Amino acid sequence: MASMILPRSVPRSLSRAAPSVRSQVSKAATRCMHQNSPITASPLRRRPNTQQWSLRLPAPVVSLGRRTMFIQTESTPNPDALKFNPNQRVMPESISSPFLEYLTPRSTLAPPHPSPLAAKLLNIDGVTSVFFGTDYITVTKDSATPWAHVKPEVFAIINEFMLSGQTIVNTVEDTAGESGQEGTEMDSLAYDENDSEVVGMIKELLDTRIRPAIQEDGGDIEFRGFHEGQVLLKLRGACRTCDSSTVTLKNGIESMLMHYIEEVQGVQQVMDQEEEIAIKEFAKFEEKLRQQKGPNAAPSTVGKGSLDTVEG
Repeated sequence: MASMILPRSVPRSLSRAAPSVRSQVSKAATRCMHQNSPITASPLRRRPNTQQWSLRLPAPVVSLGRRTMFIQTESTPNPDALKFNPNQRVMPESISSPFLEYLTPRSTLAPPHPSPLAAKLLNIDGVTSVFFGTDYITVTKDSATPWAHVKPEVFAIINEFMLSGQTIVNTVEDTAGESGQEGTEMDSLAYDENDSEVVGMIKELLDTRIRPAIQEDGGDIEFRGFHEGQVLLKLRGACRTCDSSTVTLKNGIESMLMHYIEEVQGVQQVMDQEEEIAIKEFAKFEEKLRQQKGPNAAPSTVGKGSLDTVEG
């Protein structure tokens, strides 16, 4: 069988004609598709999106508990008093006195400085007094109630007031002259141009050397006068009911004042009327107990002149 030999120019012409043939076939197929059924998008394929791709994660579920703040608690020489430091100012700057002391529930409502916080704290069973320093709060309880029952509630109330921004101390006009709180006057250790030179030196020593140490123990000190060589003072806060307050006055304050100021002959603590009554009643109780037990009575109380005192 004879074979047909094609010239070299024929394959080139066929290859050039192939694209046009394929184009015509593609157009014919497209017309057929349009005539048979409408074009629909495939459920498995979507057109590419020109927007930038980003990973979307579900928002984490966060449970917000009750907010708390750091309140430091310090013990004091008085076992029935605790010092609470909320790390922010407690006393309003508008009050000239460096402290306020609330001894009864009535005092928390009376002018000139009623306190909602002190009212709630004194409402706790066992709490006997509330003392506000510049940046700390001292709470005193009775000796029969353990701190395990008092401390958590005190902490919760202080935490609530500090976080909510509630007013700690209000100021109202004292028209009836009630003066329900202790320490509402001017600072007794502040400079007064009418003071004598000796009184000025006493105040300066008390303010710079004595007061910082007493405030560290959750209390404060008041200057009540200087008469016939005797410095009259009043201890406040945790030091007011502390058993070692007499030692603080005699061994600490009196020794320092007599060392630096020769006019000072001694220091005396000024007692309020209620405190004087309590001391007299305690003395009567000691005497009655001494008579019942006799001269060889076993120690039962602490303090000079009490049944714990052993004469050398």
